[in-house]
Amino acid sequence: MKREVPIIITLVVGIVFILSYFIPHAPFGELETFYNEWFSIVASFAIWLGALNLMKLSFIRISRKQHDWQLSWVIVICFLVIVAVGFYDGYAGLSNNPQTSFRDPGTNFDWLYTYIYTPLSSTMFAILAFFVASASYRAFRARNTAATLLLLAGFLVMLGRVPLGDILTSYLPEGWRASDWASWIMNFPHTAGQRAIKIGVALGIVSTSLRIILGIERSHLEG
Repeated sequence: MKREVPIIITLVVGIVFILSYFIPHAPFGELETFYNEWFSIVASFAIWLGALNLMKLSFIRISRKQHDWQLSWVIVICFLVIVAVGFYDGYAGLSNNPQTSFRDPGTNFDWLYTYIYTPLSSTMFAILAFFVASASYRAFRARNTAATLLLLAGFLVMLGRVPLGDILTSYLPEGWRASDWASWIMNFPHTAGQRAIKIGVALGIVSTSLRIILGIERSHLEG
């Protein structure tokens, strides 16, 4: 029953969602709303499980003095501070008239999010830009015909996205400058390739979903 019950629940819910998409009327519409509410409840518990698992792993790293165990203290302290501030602002907002949420502008939680979390996130993505540039340098080497085309397309797009590109090609007639090359590549070859990838991803999602709903794919029940 440990494996059969989840498979039956997945089968019933999956069939209801499929039928409610084509027949958005009773009883399928009501059942879809009911299952969506349960999905929100289960997702809420999953978030807490994820947070508790993060705390567990952090304390294990600290107790065993593993590599960079000091960073685990940063994770624990930041998590506890954010949770405490969020609960405090949420409780204080209940006594306001009208009631306010801990996410409203002007709260302590909003200050932490705006002036600490957002700059840290921006810094992290700025650092990732260097790794992306390094990966692009290795991927854009002209080893074969496909890599050469990728290299030329990347070079023309980057050149056309900055003012220097139009300055260097200003002697060309209107419609043939670097920005026009970049726009053509982005509008036609890039869009065509992107749509092909999206269609492939969609077919993969449909195939995997059907395998899970029908109980053919059971790897998510292991462990």
